[in-house]
Amino acid sequence: MLTALEQYDPQICELIKQEKARQAGCIRMIPSENYVSKAVMTATGSCLTNKYAEGYPGKRYYEGQQITDLIEDIARQRAVKVFGSDHANVQPYSGSIANMAAYMALVKPGETIMGLSLPDGGHLTHGWKVSATGKLFNSVQYTVNPETGRFDYDQIAELAKKNKPKIIISGATAYTREIDFKAFSEIAKSVGAYLISDIAHIAGLVVGGVHQSPVPYADIVSTTTHKTLRGPRGGMLLCKDEHKIAVDRAVFPGMQGGPHLHTITALAVALAEADTPEFKLYAKQVVSNAGVLAEKLMEYGFELVSGGTDNHLILIDMRNKGIPGKKMAKALDRAGIVTNCNTVPADPAPPFNPSGVRIGTPAVTTRGMKEEQMIEIAKLYKEVAENIDDTETIEKIGKKVKLLCSEFPIPDHFIVS
Repeated sequence: MLTALEQYDPQICELIKQEKARQAGCIRMIPSENYVSKAVMTATGSCLTNKYAEGYPGKRYYEGQQITDLIEDIARQRAVKVFGSDHANVQPYSGSIANMAAYMALVKPGETIMGLSLPDGGHLTHGWKVSATGKLFNSVQYTVNPETGRFDYDQIAELAKKNKPKIIISGATAYTREIDFKAFSEIAKSVGAYLISDIAHIAGLVVGGVHQSPVPYADIVSTTTHKTLRGPRGGMLLCKDEHKIAVDRAVFPGMQGGPHLHTITALAVALAEADTPEFKLYAKQVVSNAGVLAEKLMEYGFELVSGGTDNHLILIDMRNKGIPGKKMAKALDRAGIVTNCNTVPADPAPPFNPSGVRIGTPAVTTRGMKEEQMIEIAKLYKEVAENIDDTETIEKIGKKVKLLCSEFPIPDHFIVS
């Protein structure tokens, strides 16, 4: 029988099928991408997409909230449990909205915030000049040490002392080492600043116990709900009790209207999956895979920012290979290995054609790949770099990729206890 989508819009249905085949037949190594379970996907596409629910459980502007209140409460309770926080707001539409709401909860427009520079691995919403966060607030940007690719906490402390920010943001979108949230907390306290920790990339690693948690140290923790957490596309805020009223008001009505209940429902499912021994094993394997992949890439002469990784993410500086980052990413994509070009610290190249390639292991680990496959994947990177302009060889590498993918089909379900 035809599905409703096949019957009503066969063109879109066909494109969805093609995208599903693409995801199955390539090695997805963009560190912010992953696969969700069929349970999470089912919840995302449920009837909850039909319901408006402006406000919060017990205090809505629309009637008919008998079920939605229960679901949002469950999602909040599960978030509080797995992260160990006092309070959770599960309504932000995205990590960017969550970050802006976190700032608005604590300071006023025009006041000073301090975050990691975008070219050094920060996010647009950490106060970068083209973002609303860089326009609404007086933004000061710290950097990594260009020689080590790591945070210099003494240097960050000096910058904070000089600029007296009201908020310090700890977190990154392309930082390959474990972040010392306690050190950031001490810096913030020394200048009377709030600490906001953006763990969008590492939330799953925090829940899995393979990365330090910022919850004991930060006033507010911001995160996306996908990436390593393996949930739907959305955002979330965790905070101490003293900030929960301000945080909730900043999200609604401050930043957005009705929450996306289908996303919150799927998040509740993902949080249940994360609260299992199997998820902890997954997080541990993500980090182990990244470590093995990094070591092998360096053996093949690839230069890695910071000399390796502590988490799920690897940043390759392609300058010693004489290959621009975008050219390498495009060649990898033709071979069926999906990455993204990325700036590296003190990058002399322009942002649209940077020197680096950013890769990660969350999605391949979800498919069941382990250290042995990371060694194989590193060799594929080497072959692509050595044959960057050889179309025929790139096609042959693509066949190897498809063969590897066929050994590790996308799982429909994740084992939960």
